[in-house]
Amino acid sequence: MNRRYRKTIIAGNWKMNKTATETRQFAEELKTMLPKTKWCDVVVCVPSVNISAAVKAFKDMRVAIGAENVYYEKSGAFTGEVSADMLKDLGVKYVIVGHSERRQYFGETDSIVNKKVLAVLEAGMSPIICVGESLEQRETGVTTEWIALQVKSALAGVPAEKMRKCVIAYEPIWAIGTGRTATAEQAAEVCSSIRATIRSLYGARVARSVTIQYGGSMKPDNAAELLAQGDVDGGLIGGAALKPDQFVAIINAANQE
Repeated sequence: MNRRYRKTIIAGNWKMNKTATETRQFAEELKTMLPKTKWCDVVVCVPSVNISAAVKAFKDMRVAIGAENVYYEKSGAFTGEVSADMLKDLGVKYVIVGHSERRQYFGETDSIVNKKVLAVLEAGMSPIICVGESLEQRETGVTTEWIALQVKSALAGVPAEKMRKCVIAYEPIWAIGTGRTATAEQAAEVCSSIRATIRSLYGARVARSVTIQYGGSMKPDNAAELLAQGDVDGGLIGGAALKPDQFVAIINAANQE
């Protein structure tokens, strides 16, 4: 982490878990144990049907509400989709874009991810842009090139003045939901390469300002080591974000001086 230049952000990604009732219960439990988040920002990204309940339940805590997905058109005949303006109007601050599960199960391409990034920024919210490699890509030695392409594609058309609102989440696909975790050195290497890619596009000053998270099975027992890396500015947390005590443990790891 490098708080001199950029935010440290711990964000939970609930995926398709918890009802609105369970969202309120989670918030009540979290409130009893959440520390004063002096050194990091906290975000909870919930299913779209839970957003209103989450905004209300977390309103007295320093917790921003995020969405897990968005559609890039402003309105129209797109049954079942949710626009950026709809999310913004509910009080959403962050939107996850391009998660590996969206790419794998719902066919999201780099072009679609880019359109969503631009829509989120236009609505005044912050995209959490997910990039990452498969086990095959890592083993064949193309991790850096693959992720650089994802970053460049996602940021196409994004002006330098809006880059501070962008968050990049490195999520090694081979470490999501598998129990495997990238070593601190592996996470640091890829996050450093992501910052180098941003530097090549926008210059050093902008690159220093962008928060880069690690998003592959960060847990209470490995969070401190991962967050100690200079280019790892937080985490996009999956399973551990569903349990208040584990989520708080990771927040505490990020909240150290």
